[in-house]
Amino acid sequence: MARVQWPPMPGARRPRLVVRKPSSNGHTPSRRRTHLGVVDYTLAKRALLREWRRGLLSRLEICDAHPELLRAARYLGADAGRPCPVCNQHELRLLAYVYADGMRANNGRAFEVQEGLALAAQQRAGACYVVEVCTYCNWNHLSEAFMARSAG
Repeated sequence: MARVQWPPMPGARRPRLVVRKPSSNGHTPSRRRTHLGVVDYTLAKRALLREWRRGLLSRLEICDAHPELLRAARYLGADAGRPCPVCNQHELRLLAYVYADGMRANNGRAFEVQEGLALAAQQRAGACYVVEVCTYCNWNHLSEAFMARSAG
C-alpha cells in the first residue's frame, strides 16, 4: 500500500496515538508516534443528500447498503448519536474497516471504531475507513478516512 500524505486542512482534527510495543525482554522501547491524517467526507455527503432532496436521485439509489455491511453494523457498529439523514430514525451506526499490509487475514475486516483506529495506528501505512450505516433504511456513506504515518 502506498503511503498517502494529505495536506493539512484548516480546522481538521489530527488525532495522535502513541503506540508502545514491548521488546522480548519486557522493557518498552522508545516511543513511536503515529500521526493519523484525516480525510472528512462531509461535503460529499451533503452534496449527495442535496441531490436526493431535489429529486435528482431516488431513495433506492442512496439507500443501497450491502447485506454484509448491514450485518456488521448491527453487531459491531457504535451508535452515531444522531439520526439518519435520510429516514430520521435513530438507527445510524458507525463502523470501521482497516487495511494494512501487515494485517494478513484481518485486512479489510470490520472493527469497532476505536479498535479500528488503534489497529491502523499500529500498522505501517495503515488506513482506517469509518462508514456510517443506517440499519433501518440501508443508508450508507463513507464518513472519514484515517491514514497512519509513523514519525520517529
